[in-house]
Amino acid sequence: MASRTANFSIDAHDPRAQAAWWAQVLDDFEPDPADDDDDEAGLLGPGGRSLLFLRVPEPKTVKNRMHLCLRPADRSRDEEVDRLLGLGATMVNDLRDGDTGWAVLADPEGNEFCVLTRSADEAGIARQ
Repeated sequence: MASRTANFSIDAHDPRAQAAWWAQVLDDFEPDPADDDDDEAGLLGPGGRSLLFLRVPEPKTVKNRMHLCLRPADRSRDEEVDRLLGLGATMVNDLRDGDTGWAVLADPEGNEFCVLTRSADEAGIARQ
C-alpha cells in the first residue's frame, strides 16, 4: 500500500497572513476554520487539508527545494501573472517566451512558485 499526502507544509513568519494570501491565489482552497492558533494556519482544498503554514523563527535564506506550479484555469498565463503581481507577488525570473515558458514568482514571504501556460485542453487548442 502506498502513502497518501496529508498536507504540504510551508514555513512562515505569519501563518495566517500566508494562508489568507494563498486563499486569494487558489480559488479552490479555503481557510481551515479549525485552525485557531497563531502557530499554524491551513487551507482546505479538494480532498481535505492541502496547505499548512507553520510559524518558524528563522527567515527564508535559500531557494525553495520544492515549490507549487500553478496552471491558470480561466485566464491566460500572462493575465494570471499580472493578477498575482497585483496581489503582492514579486517576479523572480521571467522565463516566458511568447506562448511558451513560465514565470517564477515569490509570495509575500519569498517562497517561489511558477505560473505555467494553460494546457492545450483548457485553452481549447485541438491536439494534432
